[in-house]
Amino acid sequence: MRGRTYHRRVTDYARQERRELSLLLLQVGPEAPTLCAGWTTRDLAAHLVVRERRLDAMAAGLIPPLAGHVEHVRRAKAAQPYAEVVAEVRRPPWWSPLSNPLTDGIVNGLEFFIHHEDVRRGGPQWTPRTLDAGQQRALWKAVRFIARVGLRKLHVPVLVRAPGLGEVTVGGDVPEATLTGEPGELALFVSGRQRAAQVDIEGPPEIAERLRTARLGM
Repeated sequence: MRGRTYHRRVTDYARQERRELSLLLLQVGPEAPTLCAGWTTRDLAAHLVVRERRLDAMAAGLIPPLAGHVEHVRRAKAAQPYAEVVAEVRRPPWWSPLSNPLTDGIVNGLEFFIHHEDVRRGGPQWTPRTLDAGQQRALWKAVRFIARVGLRKLHVPVLVRAPGLGEVTVGGDVPEATLTGEPGELALFVSGRQRAAQVDIEGPPEIAERLRTARLGM
């Protein structure tokens, strides 16, 4: 029973982030800045729709030559009426490998949290949200995975620590730097949003600078 409850809660967080992001997209309008370089809210909304509804977009991560085609599709979607695109973000297709009831919580809990923050923190004034303990645990589970992927390319051993939840060392046995923060902030940092993430970095200045400026993410 505990496992089933946890699965429902993770799914609920994905739905919650999707719902709140959709409302925020409508509130700020189609030309608001985001943390995604070069993208306005219109671009981000189009990305989310194409990501879930186009099988060629899902394959682009595995087949790099498709990237240009997918970008063309995304731009065409972004040219459609903004409110209609946001409505598609809010109502995902049941058949999608990324948003069906079996995968939604696992795949989209982190995705929609990050993109929600992309919009929230895209402008000059924002404050961090207070997340409940269950969502923090779910995000920490995701952080442990994406940190291994994103930080390993730096070839520097890094300890990633979420106080009260745990820690993981990436890239070697003896850390040369430590990242400390709440799971949501660490998620933003290791996904490439370092400038907007409230994370403490301990280590030599040159390594800290590499961490702050590296192109991280999946």
